[in-house]
Amino acid sequence: MESTTFNMLYDSPIGKMIIISNGEAIIEIDHVNTELEITENPDELCLKASHQLDEYFAGDRRSFDLPLQSKQGTEFQRKAWTALTTIPYGETISYGEQAKRMDNPKAVRAVGGANGKNPFSIVVPCHRVIGANGTLTGYTGGMNRKEWLLNFESSVLKQHK
Repeated sequence: MESTTFNMLYDSPIGKMIIISNGEAIIEIDHVNTELEITENPDELCLKASHQLDEYFAGDRRSFDLPLQSKQGTEFQRKAWTALTTIPYGETISYGEQAKRMDNPKAVRAVGGANGKNPFSIVVPCHRVIGANGTLTGYTGGMNRKEWLLNFESSVLKQHK
């Protein structure tokens, strides 16, 4: 049985993104680094994700309320992605801290690898994980986007104090 997917391109301030749904949950939100030609067929979930991303980029949303279902990922990766959702808006933690939060403090490299496979850019905020010395490290969407997202969240928090 073939499963139907729905998708749409989303124009964000940091470039195009693709939102994909299976009709029951969002299965991917990712940055698009090349010109992607697709036939868009968004469903209500794609539109809901787009709306919530609009709110995020307007500085009005700090967390997302979307049904997510990864079409991939090991048990460890899924645990890493769940840990990402506990990082508060505008804050950062190190990969080591994330590993500790997962009760696996020696798994720092594995955590980095898992974060790199996160299928839900921005919604599951892997951009909030940085190096132990405070430097920006690794982001599959590109370091410029990671820096932009962290600066954006910080500026939103400052405006609302």
